[in-house]
This record gives sequence, C-alpha cells and structure tokens, in this order.
Amino acid sequence: MAINPKTPGVHHINLRCSNLDDTKSFYRDTIGFPIVIDNDQLFAFPVGSVFIVFKKADENTRFNPFTIGTDHIAIACETEEELDRFAKGLNDANVESTGVKTDPALQKKYIAFKDPDRIQWEFYMV
Repeated sequence: MAINPKTPGVHHINLRCSNLDDTKSFYRDTIGFPIVIDNDQLFAFPVGSVFIVFKKADENTRFNPFTIGTDHIAIACETEEELDRFAKGLNDANVESTGVKTDPALQKKYIAFKDPDRIQWEFYMV
C-alpha cells in the first residue's frame, strides 16, 4: 500500500560543494540569487518556493552526474526573452554553458550551465 504523502511541494534541496565561499560567490554574484541563510556550515537561496542549500563536501569528493544521485537541476523559465537574457548574462560572465538549445524529448528550449563544482543546472522553458 502506498503512503501517499500530502504535501504542497519541495521545501529544499541540499547539495555539497568543494568550497563554500567560491560556490556562494558564483550563485550570489554571478547568477544573482539572494543568499537568505549564511553561516560557516552552509548557505541557502530561494528558487521560487524551494530553497537550495549548499554544505561543504568531504575533502577530495567531486560531483559526478553519472553516479546515483543528482544529474542536474532545472529552474523554470517563463519567456524566451528571459531565456535569451540569461544566456547572454552567462556568456558575458564567462560561465560555461550550452547556449540556448531545444530538448529533443520535450521540445522545450533551455540553456544548461555548470557551477564551480560542475553541477549542471538548466534554465528551462515551462
């Protein structure tokens, strides 16, 4: 028998990073997310109603999208103009990205980019 939890959605996603200061600078200063929780163990920013939380990983640990766990995170985008503006901002900031592409499975436009630990994010049309 399924449990069927009653929930309004996701509260937070917790990720690990190799360097809290570098990662915080990337998400705050380059991408532009407001940091709402910040201490020596973690920092967090909201994406819609979900909080993305970063904590420091154990030494010598690196992200690998091909192991079990997080492959990537996609943030919703509502207009092509915003998608293009974001793509230009990533390019201007010299952030590695795919440029605007079309997902062959869903036929939606998106841009994928990587953070300092090479965790892939997408800005994805709804």
